[in-house]
Amino acid sequence: MNNHVSVGNTARLWPAELHDQRRTARLLPEQSRGEETTATEWVTVFLADSQPAVRYRVRAALELVDGIVVIGEAATANAAIAETFRHRPDVLVVDPQLGEAAAIDVVSRVSRVAPDTRVLVLSTADDDTAIRSALQAGARGYLIKGTDLDQVVRGVQVVAAGEAIVGKAIAGRFSALMRSAGDPEPYPFPQLTTREREVLDRVAAGKSNGAIARELALAQKTISNRVSAVFGKLGVADRAQAIVLARDAGLGRG
Repeated sequence: MNNHVSVGNTARLWPAELHDQRRTARLLPEQSRGEETTATEWVTVFLADSQPAVRYRVRAALELVDGIVVIGEAATANAAIAETFRHRPDVLVVDPQLGEAAAIDVVSRVSRVAPDTRVLVLSTADDDTAIRSALQAGARGYLIKGTDLDQVVRGVQVVAAGEAIVGKAIAGRFSALMRSAGDPEPYPFPQLTTREREVLDRVAAGKSNGAIARELALAQKTISNRVSAVFGKLGVADRAQAIVLARDAGLGRG
């Protein structure tokens, strides 16, 4: 069976997932006639970001590069995980802050369901905790949004080749960041404030809002507001889901 398609003067090898003729017809221009072909392997990329403008900019930059093809996009964590599992791209470019799951959860779940897909994080989060957490969860690269699009293209190429990359804004402190990797595990939900963490720890332990208010010497209304804020940041609908998520991360067991 012929497992390559020609584009102009280039014959590009396709993974099995892209043999579907409809997808091939959509992604490839018509072959120019009478031109010789040379073999080049495609790097398949999936984009996951809640902002359409970001996805558009990154996709436009990647699609200008010979040998890279963007096979799909997602705007939510659940869609990113499901579509990555379905398509198994070479590289997932993702902003983990997709709104419906903890930031680190997206990277770690993708690493479990599609271990051959390499994750490149493209995020606004520039703090050491977020960066370290993403790398520990399985990301092969970490770039800050706003970086030059050429650097994003380079990041895709580097992680697709099995190497690691961090952005220029991170490189200066990367050694120190990695030296601290032996420290105690970072808090699993870095998007929460210290006060919100105190509340979540107690919710995970099964305590009511009233009990938490008494323990922290705060008004019950204040605790209720913080609980709502925690649910929003974790992307959960109710207390039961928050407890499951928190206990899966090791909270509420002390």
